[in-house]
Amino acid sequence: MGISSFIRRKLLQRKKVHYISNKTQLSELDTELGGLNLFGLDTEFDWRTTYFPKLSMVQISSLKNIFLIDCLLINPSTVLKKHLENKEKLKIFHSARSDATVLSNCIEAQTSNVFDIQMAEKLISNNQIEAYGKIVNKYYGIKLLKSETNSNWLRRPLTKNQMSYAKDDVYYLIEIYKLQRKILKKRNLLNEAFTNSKKEVTYGNKPLKEIRLKRQEKRLSQRNQKIFIWREEIAEAANLPPSFIFKEKYIGKLSKINSKDTSAKKKIMSIIGDSEITQKFIKDFL
Repeated sequence: MGISSFIRRKLLQRKKVHYISNKTQLSELDTELGGLNLFGLDTEFDWRTTYFPKLSMVQISSLKNIFLIDCLLINPSTVLKKHLENKEKLKIFHSARSDATVLSNCIEAQTSNVFDIQMAEKLISNNQIEAYGKIVNKYYGIKLLKSETNSNWLRRPLTKNQMSYAKDDVYYLIEIYKLQRKILKKRNLLNEAFTNSKKEVTYGNKPLKEIRLKRQEKRLSQRNQKIFIWREEIAEAANLPPSFIFKEKYIGKLSKINSKDTSAKKKIMSIIGDSEITQKFIKDFL
């Protein structure tokens, strides 16, 4: 551990952790956020068996406090949406695009005015996309527990390791932002860091269908794009992952089937499996 990171670690202010699970506690958090001009934020969620993510926890940090909002016990939508959309408050993220996507779909918040420490570190460290733990280790010489990343965040009660992991994910955000801000300002890159952060959160605020199509549209023909969007709409209505309707690799095969093919229905059924969805595909595309 270098001397600079050692000193930074010693200077870190200890923060009190608050578990938010009822309306009274949420109201107190609302008052607290009202008095802040910046805060750090992260989310924990499950996205394995649904079209939309299931929000488990939202973590918020200030200079003195950590707030762990249990979204399975209390709905924080109204309170969080108000503060996330407040353009006067700066929100600090690591990977703002990911969290903005979750927040947009779970609480309908269009997050604004952000600083993404991952995008900032990319400017500082020669275009390297760094994980949160690696950035914390760089500035503070602290190795974070990452074993809970893929744990079951919908199970209650949460384990001590999960609570510690959730706390750590926001603990250092503001402090790292301040350190990065000084470096970026010296290098005349601060405006670029804010611009890049805005791009990330703007992308994350978009509807899921648009985000997913954007990733694929360059390699998909016009007909294949229509099938891709059709699959998204079926999946969205059923709240299932698109791959549960049919895997993406089959889009090209489905695209080649035409109404003159006497075995068209059989071929489509062999890919989709569900007779009702198969009939809908035939009606919409053949």
